Amino acid sequence: MYIRASLSGWSFPENWSSLNGQFSPFQLVQLMLTIPQADGTKTVVSRISEALKAQIAEGVYPPGARLPSSRALATELGVSRTTVTAAYDQLAAEGYLEARQGARPQVPNGLRIARSEMRQGVEAPPTHLSDFGQRLVGLPMHHRPETDARVADFRYGDLAVSDFPTLTWKRAVDAAILRRPSRLQYGDPSGSPDLRAALQGYLWRARGLRCDPDQIIVVNGSQQGLDLCVRLLLNPGEPAVIESPCYAAARDVLLAMGAQLIPRAVDLEGMRTERLPPARLAYLTPSHQFPLGGVMSVSRRQELLAWARGCGAYVIEDDYDGEYRYDVAPIPTLQTLDGAETVIYLGTVSKTLSPALRLGYLVVPRALSPAFRAAKRLADRHTPGLEQDALTHLIASGAYERHVRRVRRRNGERRGALLAALQTQFREEVRVVGAEAGLHIVAWFTRFSMGQEAMLVAAVRAAGVGVYPITPLYDPRSISDRPDHPGFVMGYASLNDSDITRGVERLAAVFHTADPTH
Repeated sequence: MYIRASLSGWSFPENWSSLNGQFSPFQLVQLMLTIPQADGTKTVVSRISEALKAQIAEGVYPPGARLPSSRALATELGVSRTTVTAAYDQLAAEGYLEARQGARPQVPNGLRIARSEMRQGVEAPPTHLSDFGQRLVGLPMHHRPETDARVADFRYGDLAVSDFPTLTWKRAVDAAILRRPSRLQYGDPSGSPDLRAALQGYLWRARGLRCDPDQIIVVNGSQQGLDLCVRLLLNPGEPAVIESPCYAAARDVLLAMGAQLIPRAVDLEGMRTERLPPARLAYLTPSHQFPLGGVMSVSRRQELLAWARGCGAYVIEDDYDGEYRYDVAPIPTLQTLDGAETVIYLGTVSKTLSPALRLGYLVVPRALSPAFRAAKRLADRHTPGLEQDALTHLIASGAYERHVRRVRRRNGERRGALLAALQTQFREEVRVVGAEAGLHIVAWFTRFSMGQEAMLVAAVRAAGVGVYPITPLYDPRSISDRPDHPGFVMGYASLNDSDITRGVERLAAVFHTADPTH
């Protein structure tokens, strides 16, 4: 919550925009009281009144919300209670507040203010961004919009709330809280030593990966891990290899850094590795290609590692959902084949516990560990310790692996329900790929052309089903890699079987009434 620098009469400092989000509403009001006036005419009462108007307009205090008592606000702002009472009286007279004797003032329930009313006559200051900042704001936003998914939402990456081990996690958090340290202090930038030791054992048991605890860097989700890798290993203008299609947020990290992208097509054996040009970095998902689901063959893995050794490149192996194999054992990691230490392994609990936890980890070559440790320290000092301690307890007690086995079985059932529903409703009109692993599939609808994808997405969403087209995941410059038919990336891990069935039925009803010739 913040106050916009939009009130007329103030001479705002040049760094005003950097204050947004750094202070509480009360601290910002107090700060505004110290800003010199351009005309020198406004009183403290009027300045408090206008600041509170801005907060009401911005929704800091929405209709029905109660403001602090005059005594509390006066203490917070360092002014007299009489001053605050006068400001509240002014706001009540103008209709912004309702005041009753003995009760805190309240924003009227029916109050509606257009934000533009608070900004009239104010010119926005010029924006000065670095090259990185300019590249960043120029990137398309790949946020998947919220849909009116009354029937079912096949948003990939979401998990079912019922799958989260609430009681087990609560016990682990409670135990971590009760282990009172001698002092509250900053933690190890690399992560809790206990968690890194637990992860070392888990990765060996679950993924066949061997490493030292000092090679593990605990990060705030895989996205921070990607960002650290790109910042440390790539300079603007240097080439980087990516899959096409690929995880859009990984592509955006590379583009924001100014990388020269080299998109490579994928097939059933993963990314194609023949005649790779020299590059500084490669990002890929070899155990379960995102989104198409292919598994990189051993021959291509060997070819990729030989390429990395030959041109001095590092390979980021994103193992985002390696725990979910339904028909065979989990695929060995690329890192296990890497004798030259060119692979950086990226893991996460976002697909096993919750994406809201923001817990992930990197396994980096020994030579890179000091650089990653330093970069993590500068980024945010360390990942929150309470969550690290809780995850440590889950892994050390065996509860985490028991949970993974349970949700693997449950998601296997959801996968079966989705595949059965698609087969029942579409038969030969749908082609499914990537169903052997993970928490999503890609469904290609062969009755329609790619040019009809946007029309189909809009129609299905209007019918109450959340669907997500595959087109944004392709590199926009690689036209030859794109398919001929529309495809949806369909996640199922957040749905129950009946929702899946109803969602596919509604999807089929829309498709079967659509005209494939238009």
